[in-house]
Amino acid sequence: MRILIDECLNWRICRALSGHYCVSAQKMGWAGLTNGELLGVAEHDFDVFITGDRNLSFQQSVATLDIAVVILHAESTQLHHTLPLMTKVFDLLPTIKPGEVVNIHP
Repeated sequence: MRILIDECLNWRICRALSGHYCVSAQKMGWAGLTNGELLGVAEHDFDVFITGDRNLSFQQSVATLDIAVVILHAESTQLHHTLPLMTKVFDLLPTIKPGEVVNIHP
């Protein structure tokens, strides 16, 4: 699966998603894009977008996009808070569908 990590998250969470292609928005040269712009370009190259932005599902109509969105509901977007959620994300990946928004809680 091809996974894009939002710039609000630490790129090192990719290490917990071994066996998948995982890259950050910064590495793609997409830092600074609005959520709408980012999802628009990402849907062509990625299957899943992982973010810590809890407002994204209210701001964007993800159902019409060819990418799934995973929203992490951690205490903060710092690595030590988001990394423990990666087990749930990893288990979710085989079943997630384009246009779906999944909220992951501790």
